[in-house]
Amino acid sequence: MKVWLNGKLVEEENATVSVYDHGLLYGDGVFEGIRAYNGKVFLVREHVRRLFESAHAIRMKVPYTQAQVAEYIADTLRANKLKDAYIRVVCTRGYGFMGLDPDRCTHPTFFIITTSITLYPDEWYDHGMPIVTASTIRNHPDAMSPRIKSLNYLNNILAKIEAKDAGVIEAVMLNHVGNVAECTGDNIFIVAGGELITPPIASGILVGCTRNFVMGLARKARIPVREIDITRHDLYTADECFLTGTAAEVIPVCSVDKRLIGDGKPGPITKKLMAGFARAIGRSVRKA
Repeated sequence: MKVWLNGKLVEEENATVSVYDHGLLYGDGVFEGIRAYNGKVFLVREHVRRLFESAHAIRMKVPYTQAQVAEYIADTLRANKLKDAYIRVVCTRGYGFMGLDPDRCTHPTFFIITTSITLYPDEWYDHGMPIVTASTIRNHPDAMSPRIKSLNYLNNILAKIEAKDAGVIEAVMLNHVGNVAECTGDNIFIVAGGELITPPIASGILVGCTRNFVMGLARKARIPVREIDITRHDLYTADECFLTGTAAEVIPVCSVDKRLIGDGKPGPITKKLMAGFARAIGRSVRKA
């Protein structure tokens, strides 16, 4: 595979960065995870715009324009002859001397990785996946905005470890006041009384591109959508629950902390949105 690194395509074994890169030393950088379906990059403008917003928020300048980044993503896909792929776009503060001072770095490091992707098992899309609540909370929004998709994912990783220790693959993370925020890598939705409900931006979530797209699908289908605080009780007693994310797409949840959601199967609104998402990306609808 070839990697786009600082202006040129190189073989992956030659795609290296310095041990003095501040992205490695301090997590000083931002990234995006993007999908391509049949050679078309999905929501590329939204993802690239969020990359630039994250970079601006940490006072880091991306060395290219948004249009150039979208072009380089397409170039990398073509170079690797990939149609369906996962794409990782990363911009770090770059090579610099030891120490936190970002002015020690003169040039950002920028790279694009494209690779094939393995989704969750079809069984989970058909029947739902179990999840748990993690004791590790989401970053406090007054410490660093969770809307910045930074290279420091340690609290998400710790919550992921909790999920694996519990024998599942995903965990719900609460915010600093105990309300539901999101999962380790996905946004979360519930359905209650025919309404689609998801935590608001103020709850300390990363505003997912797939999250926004699915909310748009729901509104087009005339499903009421509300962004309000969700408690664990709301989660446990919901009629339906599902997660959204670049890799996960739309995946139903059958239980939380060993409590069945609804009847323990994907509900009608979840299945309707799964089907709408599948149509949008041109994929055949799963037998949900």
